[in-house]
Amino acid sequence: MPAPLATALLPLALLVPAASPVSVLEAHFDPATAFVPPAAISYAEDLVPYGSHARVVTDRSEPGRTVLTLTVAGLAPDHEFPVHLHTGDCGADPAASGPHYQDVVDPVQPSTDPAYANDRNELRLVLRTDADGGGTARAAVDWQPRPGEARSLVVHAGTPAAPHAAGDRVACIKLAH
Repeated sequence: MPAPLATALLPLALLVPAASPVSVLEAHFDPATAFVPPAAISYAEDLVPYGSHARVVTDRSEPGRTVLTLTVAGLAPDHEFPVHLHTGDCGADPAASGPHYQDVVDPVQPSTDPAYANDRNELRLVLRTDADGGGTARAAVDWQPRPGEARSLVVHAGTPAAPHAAGDRVACIKLAH
């Protein structure tokens, strides 16, 4: 008696990985001009040296919730970096990463209205590095980004460090979409 179709196709189904609610991205920061487009770009080698490391864990295992953890090694020591989810891709121009990703998009851009530009509507982290330039930051929000719209994680200068102003984009990590 021939095997039922479902039994015959079962080995094929095992070859296709199930979409995981937890994603992990490991990357080293390189210049935007690297021969192979980097997954992590440094725009300020004094704060985010080439070769420094980032690990991004995005956990969407709980429905309607996102937890993002960023761990770094080799960045400027004893520094505070604001980090935000952005809508654009990383590129040679730091502005390519676009504005902050918002769960409810402010109809007026750039967004400065506190009803939209806040830590409930945007995914924001504060990364503090230790004396060795390592650190971990975590943020949780009660929403999940719309598919394909949260494309990068941008590291801002934070603590003013000449020649960088606090809001300058000093690094960008490309997220899978």
